[in-house]
Amino acid sequence: MPTYAIGDIQGCFDDLQRLIDKVNFDPVADTLWFCGDIINRGPKSLETIRYIKQLGSNAVTVLGNHDLHFLAVAYVTDKPSKHDTFSDILKANDRDELVYWLRHQKLFHYDSEHNISMVHAGVPPAWTIDDASRYAAEMENVLRAENPRDFFEHMYGNLPKQWHEQLEGWDRYRYITNVFTRMRFCDDEGRPDFKFKGDIGTQPENLTPWFMHHDRLTKDDEIIFGHWSTLSHVTTKNIYPVDTGCLWGGKLTALKITREERKVVSIDCPNGIKPY
Repeated sequence: MPTYAIGDIQGCFDDLQRLIDKVNFDPVADTLWFCGDIINRGPKSLETIRYIKQLGSNAVTVLGNHDLHFLAVAYVTDKPSKHDTFSDILKANDRDELVYWLRHQKLFHYDSEHNISMVHAGVPPAWTIDDASRYAAEMENVLRAENPRDFFEHMYGNLPKQWHEQLEGWDRYRYITNVFTRMRFCDDEGRPDFKFKGDIGTQPENLTPWFMHHDRLTKDDEIIFGHWSTLSHVTTKNIYPVDTGCLWGGKLTALKITREERKVVSIDCPNGIKPY
């Protein structure tokens, strides 16, 4: 009964089905984990979210920045941007059910059986796995509130940069959301940088990938993450980047998780769109 952790789908439903077929997924015995950005930018966001939702307890989903962006549009403006491809969800007859389901998904997932975690973007160097679980639960309560519109109206922005336990209100919630769904690099002090998006090796001298930071408290913990489609060459211990750029014509990847092994399975996605 393996678990498969799948990288960013972003509405590439047909590729998801091909990957599921390749691993011979058994919906009765196996489990699929989705590391966020399940919708948007690809051609079939509605089919993707419906499929994952109907998997029920055979799936675990953490939210990515594109998923949260969709929720912000659904609750605040109802007007997608020119690059968004989730109008089909907004117009669907089961829109309310899908929106409700999505905002009740996780920001961070820890599996005690396999002693491994999953997040969309990353875990700040100063946080332990217990910290991440606790702060994610706090933020999930905000998302699951009766009316989350207030949060989505305050979600966007890069500040604050520095975490401290005394952070309150929207600053606290924005920081937690940003690191879980947007973080790539941190500075020498462990503060996340949300502006630089280039490849490793091209960043300013004061920036380091979050998982390579010298003071990271989760160095001995296994972490699966997506969000960063150019990391297939990274071999940092206990780190499993599974976003391999399906949307951009790369691959769609699943990490097979059993008690005995961690094995990567991928398919080519030649019909991806060109990055803009």
